[in-house]
Amino acid sequence: MTGRNTADIPASTIERLPQYLRCLLELQSMGVPLVKSDRLAGLCGSNAAQVRKDFSYLGELGTRGIGYEVSALIEHISELLGVKERRRVAIVGYGKLGSALHGYAGFPERGFEVVALFDVDPAKVGCTFDGIRVFHVDEAPRVVNELGIDIAIIATPARVAQLAADAVVEGGVKAILNLAPTRLVVPEEVDVRQVCLSTDLQILSFRIAQQEGSR
Repeated sequence: MTGRNTADIPASTIERLPQYLRCLLELQSMGVPLVKSDRLAGLCGSNAAQVRKDFSYLGELGTRGIGYEVSALIEHISELLGVKERRRVAIVGYGKLGSALHGYAGFPERGFEVVALFDVDPAKVGCTFDGIRVFHVDEAPRVVNELGIDIAIIATPARVAQLAADAVVEGGVKAILNLAPTRLVVPEEVDVRQVCLSTDLQILSFRIAQQEGSR
């Protein structure tokens, strides 16, 4: 199996790789050794041509007429996504959303380890939940640095999200997943991914309205 420069892989293809990985892991758990593009596309809600095009950017992965070796493809995509190594994660904001994220079983399965929690509530700071301590946000620069945290998940109210981001950036995080409905300003070397549930719901509402209007 030969690879290519990851800089040559389109962003749209990178966006689909986690979904391919999830489906491949499901196939592996079912004991499926080989998969063809049409079956994988059906599992991922895509089409066979798109799967083949995406995988063409990754190197010589499959064999015509036979398909892709599931375990080898998992290994290759995991390496490209950087999830073969454990990534240390902090959750900033330990309210309902933050605590729900902390309890998500999919993190360790995908190579992510939550190692620190941050909040400003005196009732939570200093407490331990499932073996992970809640620190005050003011301690984030020190704790992030000492624990070698790579990624911070911002789950705070919008009004304090920038302050939270500033604190973890000072500690040296490389990436932020922002769940607060506000734009963050960070240094160029820090990657930010914005997830806005209300925006996604509005888009879904628009699509429903389109469907209703076409009837």
